[in-house]
Amino acid sequence: MLDFTLEDLSAEDVERLRLIYRPLTESVRELIDATIRTAADAETVAAAKAQIDAATAALRSEQLDGPFGVRFTAHGDRMPWGNAVIGLRNPIAPPLQVRHEDDGRVSAEFTLGAAYEGPPGHVHGGVAAMILDHVLGESASPAHSPRLTGTISMRYLRPTPLGALHVEAAIVRTEGVKTYAAGFISDAEGPTVQAEGVFIRPKWARD
Repeated sequence: MLDFTLEDLSAEDVERLRLIYRPLTESVRELIDATIRTAADAETVAAAKAQIDAATAALRSEQLDGPFGVRFTAHGDRMPWGNAVIGLRNPIAPPLQVRHEDDGRVSAEFTLGAAYEGPPGHVHGGVAAMILDHVLGESASPAHSPRLTGTISMRYLRPTPLGALHVEAAIVRTEGVKTYAAGFISDAEGPTVQAEGVFIRPKWARD
């Protein structure tokens, strides 16, 4: 069991948690890919399942009550480690490392493998929508002033191949509590999916 709580963490505590949990998440991410693509025989699969079940039981010996949520450090920094797009502790997250550029854009380079497949060899459209929803939301949300998705529309230009990809988004305009943002996912050949969205400052975050 951890010898400290998950609230008001110091920088040292956050780094300790990274060193504990990031390698585990990376291993489970590899396990997901291996599970999809394995061609092992029945005996090997049965043995692997027994090991996985034992590991799962060990990890469940001490658990949080419910999802991870968004934790905060002692300095007010967010820790969305359970997030499905950027979560350090979520093995289904690619994960994206989102950059905030000086010109206001946000962007990320990322790789999607077998776990994200829709059409053969290509990214599931819902996964592309999830990633764009997150990145447009990041672009629309200043620090400590969240904007939540009101509406989002997608335009699929062509199938997005699995592999190395780029995403970026930026604010188009702001009108009161509504912020309009647009962005795209691209591969080496150019954009594959475009998105536009309206993001709303929730009542609890308004002055």
